[in-house]
Amino acid sequence: MAKDTSKISPLRGLRKGGKRRRTVVTVRRDTLRDRLRELIERPTLGWGVMMIVALSLFAAGAMSWTRAQPLVDLGQVMRETRTVRVAFSSPDVQETEARREAERAATPRVFYTSVRVLDEIGGALESLPRTLAGVDSLEAVEPSIRTPFGLSEERFGAVRTIGLGETSYAGWRTRVDALIRRLELRPMLDATDWQRATQEGLDQRIRLQRSDGSSVLVDRSQAINIGDAATLASAVDDIVRDAGFDGLAAEVVRHRLAQTPRATYSYDATATTEAQESRAARVEPVVDRYPVGQVIFRRGDALDQSQLDLFQREMHEFREQATPTGLWMQRLGLLGAALAVIASIAAYIAAYCPRIARRPARMAWLGGLCVAALGTACIGAVNEPAYMNFAAATPVVLVAILVCVAYERRTAVIVATGLALLVCLALRQPIPLLAVLLAGIGTATGRLFEVRDRGEVVAMSLWTGAVLLVVGVIAGLIDRPLSPISLERSLSQTMWSGVQAGTAGIVAGGVTLFVLPLVERIFDITTGMTLIELRDPKNPLLREMQQRAPGTYNHSLNVASIAESAAEAIGGDGLLTYVGCLYHDIGKINKPEYFVENQSGGLSKHDKLSPAMSLLVIVGHVKDGVEMARENGLPKTLQHFIEAHHGTTLVEYFYHRARKQALETSEEGEIEPAHGEMDHEDERLPDEVDYRYPGPKPQSKEVAIVMLSDAVESATRTLAEPTPARIDALVRELANKRLMDGQFDECDLTLRELRTICDSISKSVASIYHGRIKYPGGDAKPKTETKTDASGKAGGDEPQERTA
Repeated sequence: MAKDTSKISPLRGLRKGGKRRRTVVTVRRDTLRDRLRELIERPTLGWGVMMIVALSLFAAGAMSWTRAQPLVDLGQVMRETRTVRVAFSSPDVQETEARREAERAATPRVFYTSVRVLDEIGGALESLPRTLAGVDSLEAVEPSIRTPFGLSEERFGAVRTIGLGETSYAGWRTRVDALIRRLELRPMLDATDWQRATQEGLDQRIRLQRSDGSSVLVDRSQAINIGDAATLASAVDDIVRDAGFDGLAAEVVRHRLAQTPRATYSYDATATTEAQESRAARVEPVVDRYPVGQVIFRRGDALDQSQLDLFQREMHEFREQATPTGLWMQRLGLLGAALAVIASIAAYIAAYCPRIARRPARMAWLGGLCVAALGTACIGAVNEPAYMNFAAATPVVLVAILVCVAYERRTAVIVATGLALLVCLALRQPIPLLAVLLAGIGTATGRLFEVRDRGEVVAMSLWTGAVLLVVGVIAGLIDRPLSPISLERSLSQTMWSGVQAGTAGIVAGGVTLFVLPLVERIFDITTGMTLIELRDPKNPLLREMQQRAPGTYNHSLNVASIAESAAEAIGGDGLLTYVGCLYHDIGKINKPEYFVENQSGGLSKHDKLSPAMSLLVIVGHVKDGVEMARENGLPKTLQHFIEAHHGTTLVEYFYHRARKQALETSEEGEIEPAHGEMDHEDERLPDEVDYRYPGPKPQSKEVAIVMLSDAVESATRTLAEPTPARIDALVRELANKRLMDGQFDECDLTLRELRTICDSISKSVASIYHGRIKYPGGDAKPKTETKTDASGKAGGDEPQERTA
């Protein structure tokens, strides 16, 4: 028991035989030195220190990495003017690439000759006169020769004459060679290649790659489109005339080239690309030099790509040119800031949140939650700077909600505020963003009274989103450039930042609903939503209790009503207390007939059992209840109600019954004491320790309230006339009895709270057992049945004798 800074510790001792020693009450006031010594001696101190160091190192690393990133986006209106801090030279990639691209465009396209086509044309023309000289008439000429050359009687005769004379034939061959040379300089191309030759690139020439490996540059106008009949005919006329053909012979050659045209050149993509890259490689990189103080961007500028590239380059050069000492000084500064924030949070948790401080697993989960939140904010802001507010607000508000649900508001505010400081420090954000985050933290924790249904989480999310939206817009106007040039863009980005912050609040609430069952399992907590589900009378365990142990169920309902009011009177968790009461006696389901509230009359089953056997049955309902709770997946918080609602109290009825039997046996002479042992008769009596519940004692105020309410509800049923005064006296007697028995030593219950609990229980029980109006004609007094145990008091777990 503790009151303020005082601790009241009953020092109890029992002599053998069960006689109670004198109780000594000592009062000790804790000094600062005592508290420090207690903190140092805690076994979890080492875990806490390691956790602080690990979190600080991670936070410093994350902040150092994030601060080395630009954290700006294209089109963003800059809030500050940034200049070059160290002189450096930087290749102008864009200008260099532009020049190289110009060289590529100026490179002539390459076309390779179709040797087979030219050879075929040259061979066909060269052999034609000799072929025709070997026949007597046009009809004797094969159609495969007659058709391509368009031979008629006149043309046949003219060409045949050339083939009959050596001199004329030599002249023909000379003109054919001239024709082929001209076709090599006037490429005949299909429609696609002709478009490449005449449209692509800036150079007005094309390169013709000959079969002998040589190449020649010709004007692109020399290319002939074989798909355009009119253009092809005109070009062929020029070529044939320039080659020296005339008359009917010229008509034969023109017909061969124009009527069945074939491309004499094809586009060579590989050679063209190689030529372009070769020329581009000869372009020297353009290098820009930036002196110290040169402006990268000014306040109010809408960031463009060149400014962003220069900003990134300047940050890289600054790190490259910085001395190791300077870099480590900055990193140590970040580590010190992180250590200060995290150590402050840890100190608060150690002093005011023992639920976390006592268990390393909870420290680890809380630390992991903060690590995940900080990492998410940093990665999100680096990858998507345009969503800075959303990336920063979502994890911070989510941590505030989850810690509030898992523990309590003050701890949630402290942890989330520290996380908000680290996030702002990592993202290089000014005070306005911190104000936005604090507004979200305050609204979320302020609205989240208790998670009893999904509607509360939804309402909290909407409120948080609305507040973040408004505060985000207001904070964005504080240092946003509002010059006439950038006014419209600045206002648009301010509204967008507010929308991001508002969305973050709603998303955090949605994620909470999704992960709430996982949070309950990880943090070993039970939310109001789960408790309300377990409170439903249709729950399988409660339904089984109603059917198999109806008396126990009604007893649990009465205790729940009494304990809930008492818990709320001292600011405790009334819902948790109520549900804990509903399940505290579920172990009685296995053997309901051994408990008086389920007995309908007749002899008690304990009459045939020895006190020791009855004790096993009575005490066993605690163990059975815990096993049933685990099998049915009840939360650990409710399991503690089951295992600790009797603490280590004495099972008085069977203890006194065992003493009585031992004394009667001794008086009948069945036990002959040895010589010199007559003064130690108590040693043969049962030991009080053996007749106590195994515990543990209550670890929370709510369980202590259930312990007292359970005893009061059972004992009140033994009163013949339960008047308010008698009930109040009984309540205080039982409370004092358990106080002096040390049952409240392990919970943070103060004497003031115990008095408030007694007042509340007295009122609740008195309202249950209020007086009745006496109806007329009731002269005959009915017999009254009062239940009492051998000691004059009753407990719901012990069989009670009936007396008229």
